[in-house]
Amino acid sequence: MRFTSVRVAGTDTLAVRRDEELFDLRAVDPSLPDGVGPLVEGGEALLARASAAAQNATTKARIDEAGVSYRPLIERPGKILCIGRNYAAHAREGGAEPLSYPDVFFRAATSLVPHRGTLIRPRVSDKFDYEGELVFVIGRRARHVRREDAFGFIAGYSIFNEGSIRDYQRRATQWTMGKNFDGTGAFGPDLVTSDELPDGADGLKLTTILNGQLMQDGNTHDFIFPVAEVVAILSECMTLEPGDVVLTGTPAGVGYARNPPVFMKPGDRVEVAIEKVGTLRNSVADEA
Repeated sequence: MRFTSVRVAGTDTLAVRRDEELFDLRAVDPSLPDGVGPLVEGGEALLARASAAAQNATTKARIDEAGVSYRPLIERPGKILCIGRNYAAHAREGGAEPLSYPDVFFRAATSLVPHRGTLIRPRVSDKFDYEGELVFVIGRRARHVRREDAFGFIAGYSIFNEGSIRDYQRRATQWTMGKNFDGTGAFGPDLVTSDELPDGADGLKLTTILNGQLMQDGNTHDFIFPVAEVVAILSECMTLEPGDVVLTGTPAGVGYARNPPVFMKPGDRVEVAIEKVGTLRNSVADEA
């Protein structure tokens, strides 16, 4: 299933993408929640009800996508956890050797923008970089999870463009400031449930295209720390809860490592595509 969080005629609702068309699931079952966040937090029984509604949706529930406003897939996750330098080639293009233990940092919900939304270049910097990433969403409470059990704790996968303000990222040893400017992280459009993809979303092509030019061309098979290992490492430290979002890192080809550097600017169009997951599209504008 492919669930998404949308706004139709000013009303938030939960939708499903089926055969490239959108259907309003609350028009089928009004008791369903109005977005993917509360859907995942509601557990497996609620997901099963949403799946049943998706299968029963008729043309009466169909939504014209042209009139839809997308919302960040999960608008206020309990945690947004990010894995840094998880592709060896990306680590090396930044001057570092591949890690033996992952860099982990947080993003804030105020940094999120939706599919087809506008990424905001902050007024204090013109070093606004793109980072296409696979995301996974936790579906069950997880603590001290073994690698071999990890996939059972994942509700599904999505896409992120983790816009980074490179000069602020490098002002300190911690990356928090450069990764959390308002409106710099695009998230969506769909939550693709785990049964639709290979275990751990392994072997999927990931590309980032800026103004029609291919900038990143990677594959999730190249993770240094695959999804199952990330779940095990994180849950060794903290309890992962339904609706928590985990970014898995970006492949080589980011803007700051190019000669000359390439940064996003107002008027740009950027697309992050992941095989079998979808395409996340955004424009760029300056902060008002």
